[in-house]
Amino acid sequence: MVNKIDRGILELQVDGETMYQKFLRVIENVNVIVCTYECAEMPEAQEIDPCNGTAAFGSALFGWAFTITKFAETYSKKFGVERSKMMEKLWGDNYFDAKGKKWKNHDDPDEEGGPKLKRAFVSFIMEPVIRLCKATMNGEMEKVNKMTKSLGLTFKADDLSLQGKLLMKRVFQKWINAAEALLEMIILKLPSPIKAQRYRAAYLYEGPIDDQSGQAIMNCDKDGPLMIFISKMVPTSDKGRFYAFGRVFSGTVASGQKVRI
Repeated sequence: MVNKIDRGILELQVDGETMYQKFLRVIENVNVIVCTYECAEMPEAQEIDPCNGTAAFGSALFGWAFTITKFAETYSKKFGVERSKMMEKLWGDNYFDAKGKKWKNHDDPDEEGGPKLKRAFVSFIMEPVIRLCKATMNGEMEKVNKMTKSLGLTFKADDLSLQGKLLMKRVFQKWINAAEALLEMIILKLPSPIKAQRYRAAYLYEGPIDDQSGQAIMNCDKDGPLMIFISKMVPTSDKGRFYAFGRVFSGTVASGQKVRI
């Protein structure tokens, strides 16, 4: 997730094209690191590609974020094309000529001397985001009402009585909620434990991978020995006792069960 884009809009006051170029550089830098350390056993390509829905852009502070998938779903209905094809159009060198009603891979308009075409990512995604963000921050309620209505969003009177950052946060969380964007990527893109543990077992387990526990982790075996990774210990009111929060990699854990640490 490319974070803090609210700062680009509100503090740096940059336009959509500048933000696109920054996003591109960030993703390229991440992909250099991914390519250096990627796991050869993984069947899927691990490089980040917004066209595949593996990148989100947003503001963790205000709890909003979006993926190309989210916008492609909206625009695919409007243009009458498949979502996957629309996703490819909303990133990279793709421009929509509204007058000629056609897609291009360059920004030259049909008519001579006409204004340069805007990148699809800028005109279809970043510009509406920037416009609504600035309108909420400036308290331009007429603009806010018009845009939220066209987006099919409904608010209570209390919501729209908010001002500045609070209004922006409420409106954007309703429109492009960060939890939805991240959950969408987790559900659609992360491999399941059955698939992932086959190649992750060697990294997860310090013992020999061909022993009983190593094999149980690799096969995600619920009947194997209990192997659980405790990632957090929460103290209880009872002195010296903790709640252990963990993830089971093999075997089955039950209440009242005695386990070996």
